[in-house]
Amino acid sequence: MLELKAEPLTPEAFAAFGDVIDTRTADYFHINAGRTRRYHDLAKVETLGEQARALISIFVSEPIELPLELDFLERHPQGSQAFMPLHEERFVIVVAPPGETIDPDEVRAFVTDGRQGVNYRAGTWHAIQSVLERQGEFLVVDRGGEGNNCDEFPLALRITAD
Repeated sequence: MLELKAEPLTPEAFAAFGDVIDTRTADYFHINAGRTRRYHDLAKVETLGEQARALISIFVSEPIELPLELDFLERHPQGSQAFMPLHEERFVIVVAPPGETIDPDEVRAFVTDGRQGVNYRAGTWHAIQSVLERQGEFLVVDRGGEGNNCDEFPLALRITAD
């Protein structure tokens, strides 16, 4: 079983897997007569393949406890997938670079601070939604359309954090 210790999520540490979505580190400009700050283009939405379209959904996830044991990672080869917590929910992220298989030495685990979201690049292997402490609501942006867009890879994992 692969044992991982989840590290704090930072844009630099997560760059190989996608984007960290966090207004605290992003530029903005004013709109709506100066009453609104627009944090523009925080993540690259990818929708690959014929008749692809972007979907906006809300996921409601039940909390998990650490250590977390998983037996697979999944990927979406035809599109990115973004998760943004709606109520400052902290969550665990487990990722591996795109490819046909997963090298256990390249698997990483992160834990958000509750205000951060992530955008997994197309093909990035990742764990299922794993919210900490309480039920969580997430705004999710991903790909809809024809074709298979979910693969699973068996891998036994145990994740801990400080």
